[in-house]
Amino acid sequence: MPHDTFPRIGLGTYSADDREQWTENVRTALDVGYRHIDTAQVYENERFVGDGIRGATVDRDDVFLSTKTVHHDVPSDPDAVPDAIDGCLERLGVEAVDLLYVHWPSGIYDHDAILPAYDDAYDSGNARRIGLSNFTPELLDEARETLEAPLFAHQVEMHPLLPQEDLVAYAQKHDHWLVAYSPLAQGEVFDVPEIRQVATKHDATPAQVSLAWLLSHDNVAAIPKASSREHMVQNLAARELDLDAEDIETINSIDRRHRVIDPEHGPWNW
Repeated sequence: MPHDTFPRIGLGTYSADDREQWTENVRTALDVGYRHIDTAQVYENERFVGDGIRGATVDRDDVFLSTKTVHHDVPSDPDAVPDAIDGCLERLGVEAVDLLYVHWPSGIYDHDAILPAYDDAYDSGNARRIGLSNFTPELLDEARETLEAPLFAHQVEMHPLLPQEDLVAYAQKHDHWLVAYSPLAQGEVFDVPEIRQVATKHDATPAQVSLAWLLSHDNVAAIPKASSREHMVQNLAARELDLDAEDIETINSIDRRHRVIDPEHGPWNW
C-alpha cells in the first residue's frame, strides 16, 4: 500500500469564501513538494481540491489525500452517512481517500450509529485509513471500542498556545498520529515573544518555529493553510529546522493559552 510514510506537513484547505482558489493552490502545493492534502465535506471545496490534484504533475498515488464527513449538522440523518462518504469520493473524483475522518463527535454523531459506516468504507477500500477529529480522550475511548478499523489519526487544533499535552500522550499510548489543524493559531503565534526569540536565533520565521515545535513531537503532523507559493515553501522548510532542547523549553514555557476554533458544539464545551 502507498504512503508508508505519513507526510508530516500537509496543506489545510479551509476557507470561508473563494473556494475555487483551491484548484490552483493545491496544484501549486504539489508542485513545490507537498504530498499531503486535507479537506472536508463541509468546506465545500472538494471538487476544486480534486481538480487541483488531477491538474498537477504528481501522480495520484503519491498524494496522501484526506477528507472528513459527519459535521455537527451535515448530514442531518445518520442513515445518510454512507451516501455522504460516497459523495466525498465523487466530488474529489477519486476511487478512495487515504484517510477519512469523522469531523465532529456532535450533532447527529453517535458512535454506535455512525462508526459502522466508516468501518464499511475501510473494508470496501474506499477509505484506506480511518481517523477522528475534535474528540476528547473519553470519546476516543468510546470510538476505539466501537471501530473495527485501526485508528490512524486524530485531528485537533494544536499549536504553541494550545499544546494538547493530554491528546499527544493519548496518541503516543495508542499508537496513532495527532494531526494539528490551525497550527499557527490563525497567525496569533507570530507575535508571541518566546516564538519570535527562537525565530531570531535560527534566522527563521515564527511560522517555521511553530511548525518545527509541532514536528518535535514524534507522533504529530501539521496541516497549515497557505495560499501563496512563498508561504508554502516556507512551511515545508520547517521540516529542516532543528530546534534544540533550549528552544523547546522556551516554547513550552509560554503560559498564554488560546483556542482559535471554539464552537459551542465542541465536546470540550459540554
